[in-house]
Amino acid sequence: MAISISILRKIIIPCLAILVLFAGACERGSGSGDKVSEEKEEVVVYSSRIEELIRPAFDAFTKETGIKVKYTTGKEEELLQRLKSEGENSPADILITVDAGNLWRAAENEVFQPIESAILSENIPENLRDQENRWFALTIRSRTIMYNTEKVSPEELSTYEALGDSKWKERLALRTSAKVYNQSLVASMIASLGEEEAEKVVKGWMANDPEIFGSDVKMLEAMAAGQKDVAIANTYYLGRLLKEDPELPLAVFWPNQDDRGAHVNVSGAGITKNSPNKDNAVKLLEFLSSAKAQKMFAETNIEYPVNPDAELHELLKEWGDFKRDDLNVSELGSNQVEAVKIMDRAGYK
Repeated sequence: MAISISILRKIIIPCLAILVLFAGACERGSGSGDKVSEEKEEVVVYSSRIEELIRPAFDAFTKETGIKVKYTTGKEEELLQRLKSEGENSPADILITVDAGNLWRAAENEVFQPIESAILSENIPENLRDQENRWFALTIRSRTIMYNTEKVSPEELSTYEALGDSKWKERLALRTSAKVYNQSLVASMIASLGEEEAEKVVKGWMANDPEIFGSDVKMLEAMAAGQKDVAIANTYYLGRLLKEDPELPLAVFWPNQDDRGAHVNVSGAGITKNSPNKDNAVKLLEFLSSAKAQKMFAETNIEYPVNPDAELHELLKEWGDFKRDDLNVSELGSNQVEAVKIMDRAGYK
């Protein structure tokens, strides 16, 4: 039986319209799915380390995994307070900060969650990570003795404690006690020597009327200019200055090599308690602990890698190997309150 054209139109056109709508719905559904997938392929980092120090490693991670790294930089205290105020709504997956004291404080404020990772355990020595695996060191720096090579011979130096000898009267330079680096140094002495002996050491330094500086760089520059003879500073600050001017009359000295070793501190990171992208965050931390990423940190900021397989910066190779204090760095945080009290009683400003 023949069907008229008008009847066919009444049947076909509505069917075509339904097909078009269905196809559009399928396309929108597919696009939405892609968007969700894309959103998941990221990790969000809050970092107190500046962009130029972290971006190369982040870019390498994205290139290798396809996971985008979004990051915000700021001061340690600001980022910690931001995480606490954001709570469960925080977009952050990882907090990166400097000094074991800051990492310990973040853990005590319950912004981290414990992580089990065979890769992190293999790449990062036990004394350089939280005992509950809430945070992990990423780089090492030593806060050690430095001296003007035109005014001091290395034979005159020995230990942190010996800087209280009267021969260093008005020749010693120190950074302000308000800096967490120095608080951690005193905290390490509390762990090794006890509170009473640690206080004697700090009082010995103060008895020599040291000049107090607001930054390691200014302190080392003043020493290079002959204003002071010895100082205690982080290794990477000296590395940066010597990289710019190898002729500076400054050198590093490794103290306490016959006992506990030179004090070391770290930068590190932990995965936030409310991480939206935990799996990607673990992947990023594992990558940052790899020899490949560790070499990037070493080259960018002249720091020591935590991964024993990572290559050292050439300048660090020149400084040679040294005995390090193998204290678990988490103790630098747990002893900091008492360290600040000791410094206050000693008159260390």
